[in-house]
Amino acid sequence: MPGTGDSPGRTSSASGPAQLPYPTAGAPCRQRHKLNQVQSDKLSKVQLHQLAYAVAVAEEGSFTRAAERLHLAQPSLSRQVRLLEAELGVSLFNRGPGQAPVTLTPDGATLLPFMRRVLADVESTGAEARALAGMVRGRVAVGATPSLITSVLAPALVAFHEGHPGIDLVVIEGGSHQLVPQVAAGEVDLALVVLPVADPLVVTTPLFDDPLVLAVSPRHALAGRTEVRVHELDGLDLVMFREGYDLRAVTLAACAEAGAAPHLVSEGGEMAGVLSFVAAGLGAAVVPAIALPHDGSLVGVPFTGPTLSRTVALAQRGGRALPRPARALADELLDRRAASGPAVPSGEHRV
Repeated sequence: MPGTGDSPGRTSSASGPAQLPYPTAGAPCRQRHKLNQVQSDKLSKVQLHQLAYAVAVAEEGSFTRAAERLHLAQPSLSRQVRLLEAELGVSLFNRGPGQAPVTLTPDGATLLPFMRRVLADVESTGAEARALAGMVRGRVAVGATPSLITSVLAPALVAFHEGHPGIDLVVIEGGSHQLVPQVAAGEVDLALVVLPVADPLVVTTPLFDDPLVLAVSPRHALAGRTEVRVHELDGLDLVMFREGYDLRAVTLAACAEAGAAPHLVSEGGEMAGVLSFVAAGLGAAVVPAIALPHDGSLVGVPFTGPTLSRTVALAQRGGRALPRPARALADELLDRRAASGPAVPSGEHRV
């Protein structure tokens, strides 16, 4: 324990002489090795439940509330935290009188992320062990853009769930610009995104090229056309997606390149809303061919000279092995890529 009558910056015990906590530049290798061994021995005595208790106290700001959360007697919790502090050689918490809030010391604030990381790594190890035991239990977080959830992800999840019913599936819906940072941060295991992806922490595997079409109602003037050029969107009533939506940026960029200025009759929609507005006759919309319903409520007119398409890819965090359940879902998606979208014709314009 620090400072019990010794000179500042030293530690001592009844069984041995005082030692500097860090070796000086001139300390011999033998002393440094001995010191590292002492510190390693201290850390080896730290128990995982003590780390969990300390994290709970930090999150609750109270020993009482932390004890209630952990279903422990408060004296037992306090004792374990003090034992942890003794093993680490630092005070983690400022303890006020009575019901005063418990706050982290500077040392405690520094160590809290490390304690959380240790606990998370242990949980990951347990999850992987369960997966290796046959994936009886587990969890996969997968993201996709709205148009890809129904057309690509849903069938893959159905097949995956039939083979692994004990795996919990968490689906996150969002645009590529939202999903890529979540993959990089480890919050999402896998994501179906639209290329390009610039984040250096994320690796992608192209799955298929998805053609874009002009969606119109069967009553629209262009419904009988076999093809349409981007410049013909000039002045056309378009139902537009909300800001931040991948397809909004794609459509406006293609129109700008072709010198077309469509009339945005409606803005702010999600995929389901945009398709509903188009079916009702409000206007047309540029959408992925795979997003069109099969009930005849919409007609998809292909673009030509050039065609428009986007590349759909499977994204994951680079430099880190996927948990086995996530690997199994990735394999399911990769096995389906040949049937998920047609090849891009010659003369295509990739967006």
